[in-house]
Amino acid sequence: MARRRPRGFLDPVRERVDVLERRVLGPDATPVKRATFNRALTALVILVLGALIFAPLYGFDPAALLAWLVSAALYVPPWESIPRVGRFVRPVATLVLVIAYPFYFDSMFTIPIFGPFPDIATGVVMLVFAMMAIGLNIVVGYAGLLDLGYVAFYAIGSYTAAWFASVQFANRTVHFGSVGIGPTVPGFHISIWLLLALAAFLSALVGVIIGLPTLRLRGDYLAIVTLGFGEIMPQIARNGDNFFGTGFNLTNGPNGITPVDSPGFGATLHRVTGGVLPDNYQTALNSDNVFFWTAVGLVLFTIFCSLRLRDSRLGRAWIAIREDETAAAAMGVPLMRTKTWAYAGGAFFGGIAGAYYASFKGSTFPGDFFFNISVMILCMVVLGGMGNIWGVIVGALFLTYLDREGLANIGAWLNENLGLNIEVPKYEFGIFGVILLVVMLFRPEGLIPSARRKAEFEEGVHDQPLYDVSH
Repeated sequence: MARRRPRGFLDPVRERVDVLERRVLGPDATPVKRATFNRALTALVILVLGALIFAPLYGFDPAALLAWLVSAALYVPPWESIPRVGRFVRPVATLVLVIAYPFYFDSMFTIPIFGPFPDIATGVVMLVFAMMAIGLNIVVGYAGLLDLGYVAFYAIGSYTAAWFASVQFANRTVHFGSVGIGPTVPGFHISIWLLLALAAFLSALVGVIIGLPTLRLRGDYLAIVTLGFGEIMPQIARNGDNFFGTGFNLTNGPNGITPVDSPGFGATLHRVTGGVLPDNYQTALNSDNVFFWTAVGLVLFTIFCSLRLRDSRLGRAWIAIREDETAAAAMGVPLMRTKTWAYAGGAFFGGIAGAYYASFKGSTFPGDFFFNISVMILCMVVLGGMGNIWGVIVGALFLTYLDREGLANIGAWLNENLGLNIEVPKYEFGIFGVILLVVMLFRPEGLIPSARRKAEFEEGVHDQPLYDVSH
């Protein structure tokens, strides 16, 4: 018996769009023409709604019209139909716009209700959380393992950078590749670039250690155990100034570790490249910009690795486990080893994100690693679309923006225009819950779902008799 998706609220709208499409294009239109028509109609609807609703309230803004024109030029035309190079047009153009963001963000239009576009410092945080969301997508979206303790790997990466790029262990003096640090400054001061790799592999190792005894569990039991590990890490960070009663100061307790050394390329490379590569990120004139561009590079590295893993033999094994663990085992997929690799892969990128964020902030505190961070990153994956990297990135950027600036701007708008006196950021996770509820009702597969999950929701999951297949 086929299980079909129940009729939704938007189905009548889709039916009317289909009728309009047949009238405009005719019954024999190619799939490319139909897709182009639908995209053009969507862009036109956005323009009309903006002109009718927001223009009378906020006035005409040339920057908004320019942004719509650029977006429509990338979104509507069937670039993918151009041989060889067509599929690269949208990604390359989007990358160029992202890299150039520091040069035009302050000239962008004000988003109605949400306020201005995020500044560069907020952009860095958004990219860091995008890296973590992509890492968690390996565990949840690819392998189907519910992980509620992902913040532990973020914390390991952050403290790895803090331990080896600060004066935390002042009884030792080790310098290797650090920038902006005098030779007599005590403590470990190792290049942040090396610590990013160290944090990644150390987090992956911890992921393997945690995964080996726990990944034999399934479903809710696995989620509960990972939740336990996620709760252990903040307690270790908070009480690590007297590690297990030994008197050893591992984490400096509630005071955290500060300052953490800044990344940089040193005076020699700075001079050889004519100032293109900064000597020290913190002292550079465009400090936030170079942090932003480096974060873009790390996100690109994360996307590349995630795509390659998804399309590899290991990635196909993850997807097989997600779809049916019993059937995957029957077909010869080694469950424990495959799950452990998923856990290690997700932890790898969480460690990089944590180490880079610590160097950006210049500090690490136990309050950065509470359980709600794990929930927030999981919400990013679910909202964007589990299993789809691009959807996960959109979900991560949107929720991080709300957390950093968006909710505060919304609260200011409500208080100013409606005469209220409410602190919207205090209800952050309640608002996130409402967002997820709305998404689950109207688009349960996520904002930008993977093709497989979209087919499951729209076409249903059922067994077709062999007789029907052969005829």
